[in-house]
Amino acid sequence: MTLDAAEPLAIDPLLDNPGTRIIVCCGSGGVGKTTTAAALGVRAAERGRKVVVLTIDPARRLAQSMGIDSLDNTPRRVKDVEGDGELHAMMLDMKRTFDEIVEAHADPDRAKAILSNPFYQSLSAGFAGTQEYMAMEKLGQLRARDEWDLIVVDTPPSRSALDFLDAPKRLGSFLDGKFIKLLMAPAKMGGRAGMKFLNVGMSMMTGTLGKLLGGPFLHDVQTFVAAMDTMFGGFRTRADATYRLLQAPGTAFLVVAAPERDALREAAYFVERLAADDMPLAGLVLNRVHGSAAARLSAERALAAAESLEEPPDPADPSAENPAENLDERRIVDQEGGKAGDRGSSDSSPNADASHTHASHADAAGARVGIDPDQVDQDQVDPDRAGPDQESVERLTAGLLRLHAERMQVLAREQRTRDRFTALHPEVPVAEVAALPGDVHDLAGLRTIGDRLAAGGPPAGAA
Repeated sequence: MTLDAAEPLAIDPLLDNPGTRIIVCCGSGGVGKTTTAAALGVRAAERGRKVVVLTIDPARRLAQSMGIDSLDNTPRRVKDVEGDGELHAMMLDMKRTFDEIVEAHADPDRAKAILSNPFYQSLSAGFAGTQEYMAMEKLGQLRARDEWDLIVVDTPPSRSALDFLDAPKRLGSFLDGKFIKLLMAPAKMGGRAGMKFLNVGMSMMTGTLGKLLGGPFLHDVQTFVAAMDTMFGGFRTRADATYRLLQAPGTAFLVVAAPERDALREAAYFVERLAADDMPLAGLVLNRVHGSAAARLSAERALAAAESLEEPPDPADPSAENPAENLDERRIVDQEGGKAGDRGSSDSSPNADASHTHASHADAAGARVGIDPDQVDQDQVDPDRAGPDQESVERLTAGLLRLHAERMQVLAREQRTRDRFTALHPEVPVAEVAALPGDVHDLAGLRTIGDRLAAGGPPAGAA
């Protein structure tokens, strides 16, 4: 089964549907999730919706592409958006989000004690899974405000796409873990019983941990646990609520991947996980797909033509007098595209004949990869000029033919990789986004990506 058999992903109906309230762009790192999320936000806003894009990308590319000096934990209005909609953007501040949770769910004295605790500061700034958890917390906060028609989420650049879904359970397991419960036990016991338990039962444990972790660090952990005790249940409750929100009909997951083996393998794992967790998958966005306007010229034929240009003619070969005719017989290059016959055809010397043959060969081969021979310096193909100029044209054409062969090999490899994914998940709709020659750095570039997402088909000349 090939990708042609996969159902195309209809982006515009998804964005226009008022029932779609959350779009989550997920996938492994480096596949273009941030750009995809931003392009979707721009396109939805310009089609009339009030949109906020939440990014977790620390590179701040989203702010630059939207013409904003910087993004923070507060949604900021994006200017120069066309149409009747609105676009806001924000970048998750993991620590600030954690601080807001503490401030909202603890009395002022306890909140102050927690925020100043060294262990809390380390936990809120870099504990494994905290970023993913806080992304879900912020998503829950945005949805609860009911201020936007559509929330587009760019998930954290994790090693694994599954980290976004697993983080709340990991943090919940940490808060429910035996180590935390053991540290909470003295505070829960209270009074003399608590002191007796601490002095008798905890002395050995705290002494050992103190040696391993350091006494001040262990004290910071115990203080943090005691202060956070009443909040642990709230973390789990909100995580469960956000998890249910992700399963709701108004949510749509877009798995973003590049046409590479590892990225599509990760995408396949995520598709299976979403199905297992009953989360609504809208489809797959395949980013940076390569194409060619000269796809009819195969890699094999391009390499054969390049070798014919690079190899000197063999005097013993009867076809050496007219290698272009030989190429016609082998159907490697169509000589009708050549224009060198109009240049120097009146010169009947042997050198002129040879020049005519070489130039025709180079022009025709170049034409097959989209080279206009009229754009080549006239002096390079003038039959009255010396041989090295003619040879340089042939070398240039041979090099371009080899580049084309490499491009066609990339196309074939990407096709095989896509076919394997489609064979495993034929039910997943797919939208392809052709690779751009450069990075996206403004709203115009995001609109281009949005247009290509909406078109959804393979790039021109894709296999």
